[in-house]
Amino acid sequence: MNKYFHSVVLEEEKCKGCTHCMRKCPMEAIRVRDKRAIIIKERCIDCGECIIVCPYHAQNAITDDLSRLQDFEMNIAILSTTMYGQFTDNIDMNKVYQGIKNMGFDYVYDEGIAADISSIILRNIIEKEKIPKPIISSMCPAILRIIQVRFPTLLKNIVNIESPMEIAARLAKREIMKKNNIKEDNIGVFYLTPCPAKVTSIKQPIGIEKSELTGAISIKKIYGDIVSNTKHITDYDKFNKGSHLGIGWSSVGGQSKAIGIKNYISADGIDNVIDVLEEIELGKLNNIDFFEGYACIGGCVGGPLNVENPFIASSRIRKISNNEEYKSKVKDSYAMDLYKTKAVCWTNELKPKEIMQLDDDFETAVKKIEKLKYILDILPGLDCGSCGAPSCRALAEDIVRGYANIYDCMFMNDNNNDNEGG
Repeated sequence: MNKYFHSVVLEEEKCKGCTHCMRKCPMEAIRVRDKRAIIIKERCIDCGECIIVCPYHAQNAITDDLSRLQDFEMNIAILSTTMYGQFTDNIDMNKVYQGIKNMGFDYVYDEGIAADISSIILRNIIEKEKIPKPIISSMCPAILRIIQVRFPTLLKNIVNIESPMEIAARLAKREIMKKNNIKEDNIGVFYLTPCPAKVTSIKQPIGIEKSELTGAISIKKIYGDIVSNTKHITDYDKFNKGSHLGIGWSSVGGQSKAIGIKNYISADGIDNVIDVLEEIELGKLNNIDFFEGYACIGGCVGGPLNVENPFIASSRIRKISNNEEYKSKVKDSYAMDLYKTKAVCWTNELKPKEIMQLDDDFETAVKKIEKLKYILDILPGLDCGSCGAPSCRALAEDIVRGYANIYDCMFMNDNNNDNEGG
């Protein structure tokens, strides 16, 4: 079995076994046994839904600390476009950027610039290239992993370019190496991340062999320090930033607005995205040019590692995306040269992922599938969750795998007692 890295972890001492996370997990990756949640690593896509809904803060995300900056000669901070939604309108983002730089970074790069590059490339791909429609955005790693697991026939629809996060890291690293005559291994590149799925995509990248990023630091973890630094800054640089449209990528519909297309669908929240992907798989949306899906409600602004309320953050991003004072400095020719030379393209083919392999031996696996169907027919089909699994099918699967038994179902216990009494 492959080893999985997961940024989402459970702090067992805080868990009360309340089942909130189990019921909300879109991949049925959580069970509750002996009053404690258990994460099934093969199923987890690190979307962070469990972090959002846990009332006891028992679910958390592993991210890097600023202490890691000491390991490198120079350090780059890649700022998520969601950062613009974390601060009130009257705060000069140059001060915020300076505050982040003062934490020990030598260079700060705005992800919005990379989003501007992606917008130009996507516009040309949609207009000129023959890719199955709708073309699916590669922005959200959690959605890409869902497609690998549940919608493998749609892998061909995903656009073959890296996420703005990866593009920003690559371009920033190149710039630092050229300006300072420094080796790549001596540069640390850290993404200030709004969600755990981004962390996982750095450790186990999709579409590329190795991420350009060294690690990721949670926005939530350093937000207080950023605010504190910003209050005391009087002298600060003027930083290069993305355009109003590039910054808008962090909110639902922002990608399509930046690309400049009207024939698109955008969806946020995993359940809603899955509903749309089902329609695409059935061939009902072939007349649509582009689909952007976000695991988090509101888009990346809804990521669980942000600080601000996602609806407030989304409102701020929307104001910026309508403010044309944020002009793009990216030329079409530059963006397309990066695409034509494959400097921003995936190098690896996306392949389906199997999460329910009942057995390595084919004949044994077939027998286990038959047993699963038999058990599922016996179970009540209420999906009540009292057994510690999110659905009757999940319990049947656990039974076949040897992780549970039929009498974990309270209704089967009642039936057994009735039979003994008779």
